[in-house]
Amino acid sequence: MNLQEFLSYMNSGKEVIAGSDIHQYMGELAQEAIALTLQLNTKYNTQDEIDNIFLKLTNKTVGKNFRLFPPFYTDCGKNLTIGDNVFINSGCKIQDQGGVFIGDGTLIGHNVVLATLNHQFEPSSRGNLLPGSIHIGKNVWIGANATILPNVTIEDGAVIAAGAVVSKNVHKNTVVAGIPAKVIKEIK
Repeated sequence: MNLQEFLSYMNSGKEVIAGSDIHQYMGELAQEAIALTLQLNTKYNTQDEIDNIFLKLTNKTVGKNFRLFPPFYTDCGKNLTIGDNVFINSGCKIQDQGGVFIGDGTLIGHNVVLATLNHQFEPSSRGNLLPGSIHIGKNVWIGANATILPNVTIEDGAVIAAGAVVSKNVHKNTVVAGIPAKVIKEIK
């Protein structure tokens, strides 16, 4: 198993069987991510050092003017894409195995969770994983303590209220709030 094979499989949305080669490779990537996020979270880092850690973590360059307030957590990193002028506030947790794509100008508040994995409901196969991507458009604002679930697209200009749990797509220039998140306002 190599990184490209892993990413191709995870981006296909196919079930990951517990104990399989892909599942074991996921564990190896998690150990690497833990080591890198410890470097990020346990000492002061300059912006250049943060960018370098993210280069190692994601295997790609982050967008221009990326800003992050640690601590930051991920258990993969390799399926995370960050656009230009993105800000991630402290305490965010990104589970990106299924793919997380953050568009230009997005602001992510304290303690936001982006989760791309589900488990099977059947107890005998509950250890199996179901990946699903999260796509965040441009100029999105995600409020503190919001949770975005797998297979969700948040279109440009949307606002996710603090504490919302987003389980369905969010249309552009709308504000969603609640559990589950529902449209409460349109942005004109």
